[in-house]
Amino acid sequence: MARVKMYTTSSCPYCINAERLLLSKGVKDITKIRVDLEPELRLEMMELTGRRTVPQIYIDEFHVGGFEELRQLDLKGSLDQLLFKTAM
Repeated sequence: MARVKMYTTSSCPYCINAERLLLSKGVKDITKIRVDLEPELRLEMMELTGRRTVPQIYIDEFHVGGFEELRQLDLKGSLDQLLFKTAM
């Protein structure tokens, strides 16, 4: 299974929904980077993604974006391919 990293905050409903979706897909380990606890990590996130909002989700080295992009990948059937390393 692919590695999942998510820039997040404690109270973000989109972050919670993204985590729920990933867990429902069988992802057991999500590396959460709490930008609300360490502001310098928000700067890192912004430099990497060009975005200010959370969540910002990476599957391996692929930047998915936020929850809406994650959901769209799931609806198209591409999320499973990313998570389970099958051809897209």
